[in-house]
Order: sequence, then structure tokens, then C-alpha cells
Amino acid sequence: MTATAGAPAPSSTGQGGGPADDAGKESADTGPISAISPADSPVSPVSPASPTAARPLPPALPQTPTPSPEGSRPSRNAPVRLRALDGLRLLAALMVAAYHYGGRGGEISQAWGSSPREQFPTASTYFAYGCLGVQIFFVISGFVICMSGWGRPLRSFFASRVSRLYPAYWAAILIVTAVFALPWVAFKSVSPSDTLVNLTMLQQPIGVDRVLGVCWTLWAELRFYALFALFVVLPGANRQRVILFCAVWTLGAALADAANQPFLELVLMPQYAPYFIGGMGLYLIHRYGHDALAWGIVGLSFLIGQHYAVAELWHAPNPSFFSYRSTLGIVAIVAFGYLAVALIALGKFHWANWRWLTLAGALTYPFYLVHEHLGWVVVEVLHQKLNIPSYGTFALTILLMLFLAWLLYRFVEQRLTPVIKRSLTAVRVR
Repeated sequence: MTATAGAPAPSSTGQGGGPADDAGKESADTGPISAISPADSPVSPVSPASPTAARPLPPALPQTPTPSPEGSRPSRNAPVRLRALDGLRLLAALMVAAYHYGGRGGEISQAWGSSPREQFPTASTYFAYGCLGVQIFFVISGFVICMSGWGRPLRSFFASRVSRLYPAYWAAILIVTAVFALPWVAFKSVSPSDTLVNLTMLQQPIGVDRVLGVCWTLWAELRFYALFALFVVLPGANRQRVILFCAVWTLGAALADAANQPFLELVLMPQYAPYFIGGMGLYLIHRYGHDALAWGIVGLSFLIGQHYAVAELWHAPNPSFFSYRSTLGIVAIVAFGYLAVALIALGKFHWANWRWLTLAGALTYPFYLVHEHLGWVVVEVLHQKLNIPSYGTFALTILLMLFLAWLLYRFVEQRLTPVIKRSLTAVRVR
């Protein structure tokens, strides 16, 4: 992730923070770090066995499973909200926040007044692994987008994504820009022109400075949405089509990496594709039960995904680097993300049906958007000006960012998302 607003986008999978994908009110994704929303993702139209009755699905989501043309066994029909997925999303976001506050250098060192390694001599070693929350976000996003796009026409899918991603994002852009413009805030802000471009969420391909460091993951999410919409939603989602899409994307991403062609790498995202593909495979297992092809997709995507995570985050021990992550630690956290989503997909966490998890999932996306850059300002005020100890500052900053996320959810997302969705799905009569 970038250390400053406006820094160039990272080229690696794990060096930033992520999620846009996505869960919140329209998806369970980036999220970005996945943008997922309570309405789209955690509510599953088909779940293997649910001990508890769940909330009714929002109108945009199907209440019953689409019949499988291949004759595969669909799951039971009772709609179930996958609240454990909401909780996992928040956990991934907190991992990224720990990384940004105590697991890396850059502007956060300026906020603390010294390196986070001095502030957290032991914990900083573990905080450095928090950037892998992005990979977990992407796996969740693959699961949620596959679920939310099932049985949905392209127009509805487009409206759900736009209405979910943009309201909190616009608010975060404006808030961070306003705060960084304050005379006593020392952190760099981007130019007014670049700020306006940032409102489109296309600042990275255009090549302008970013207001939010975490928005590189949203760019990955947008490309995933476009591929999924074109090859799955547009022709109509079914098991065979999703399996074919996963297979072709896996092979295409590998060939793009081997060919070293920037355009192919930009479109097919070889370093991120395995996580989205793995999430889609896990949704097929959730929807249709155990299946050799679906498990093959998940297994292959994990094997490739852990390679990219290690390639981007591992380096030989070097005292001049802020942190050292072991190969085993990186692989273990990636495996944890796949395993956690797999257990949720198989219904092993239906007992985790607490209502507060739905709110936790709703706060994940706005929290992810605002926590990094505004966190620098809050840490500096609490630690250097109010002399609050490091761990107290860390905890208070997390709580304040969660409170701001709640304000964005309550007064921005809940008000604007339905309006934007209705506007985009309304049929005009001539």
C-alpha cells in the first residue's frame, strides 16, 4: 500500500491494504478489500444446512436457487445470511489496519514520531503480516460476487456494484482531502484536478495521484467485476459457465504472466486472479455441494495464489528492511483465508448467527476506505500531542475509525445507495 496519498500504485498483491471488495450493503465482498455489502453477499440464496432462520433477501437477490442445467444437486432452498462471512471481512480489514499502523514504515512513522518497530517491538513483527488481509478480501469477493450475480440481469448487477462502491468512496475522498488541507496537517495532499479524477475510481489507469492509498485494491475489484459481468452475468450464470470462466481465466492469467505483456497482465491480473477464482470455486461448493471440479478450482487457485503472495512479500533477512515475513507464515495466512471461507461455504459456521456481525460487515468497507490516511492524523494527535501510550493510541484509533465508518454507513450509504440503485435500474418509458 502506498505510504502517502498520491504515491504510485503498488505492483504487488500484498504490499497494500485491501478490500474493497467488498461486503457492505450490496455484496458480501471490495472490497473491496472487496466492496461487499450486507445486502449482496452474506445473504445466500442457497445454503447447505441452516439451523437458524435468516433475514429475507433483498429484492435484488434471488430467493431460490436457479435450476442447474447440468443436473447437479443444488443446496437447500432456505435463504441464509452468512454472518460469519461478515465477521471474516471485518477481521481482514483489522489485519490491514494493524499493518498500516504498526507493520510498516512511511508516513505512519512520522505520525508516531518514530518507527512503529520502536513503538511495538514485538507486535510489529506480527502486524507486518496484516497486509495479507487483502488476499482474504479477494477470496471473499470471488465468493460474494458469484453469489450476488447469480440469476441477476446485467443492468441489475451493474447497479448493485455502482451503488455499493461509490457513496462511501466519494465521502472518503472528500473527507481525506478536506482533512489533509488543514494547515496543521503535515501530510501531502493531491492536486484539486487529481482529486476530481479520483472520484471516478479510475485514477490508476489514468496515471494520477491517489487520494486513498487503499484504492489500488478497488481497481483490482473493478477489473474482476468487468470480467465476471462480461463472461458470466451477461450470458447468464450457471455452474458450467462459472467453471469454464474459472478455467479459462486461470490459464489466461498464467499465459499473461509468461508472455510479460503489460496489457494482458493489466486485464487478467495474474497476481490477483487466483484469489477471486478460488472464491468462485468455493461458492460453487456452497451452492451445489462437494464437487471434484469445484474443489479442483479451489486447490489450483490456492497453489498459485500462495506463490504470488510469497513472491511479493518474502525477502531474505535484511536489517535495512522494516520487516521480515517467513515463507511459512505467508503461506499459512493465505491458507487460513481459503480455509475460513471454505468452512463458511460448507455451513460449519451457521452457529455464528449474531446480528452484530451484520453491522460489522456493513462497517468493513467504509472503515477500510478511511482508516489509513485519517489514521495518520489521529495517531499523531493522540500519541504525540496527547501523550497517550502506543497501544492505547492504536486501540483508540481503531475505535475512532470504526465510529467514522458507522457514520458513513448510517448517513451516506444507507441514504444514497438505494437512491443510486433505483436510478440505475429504473426503466424509462418513452
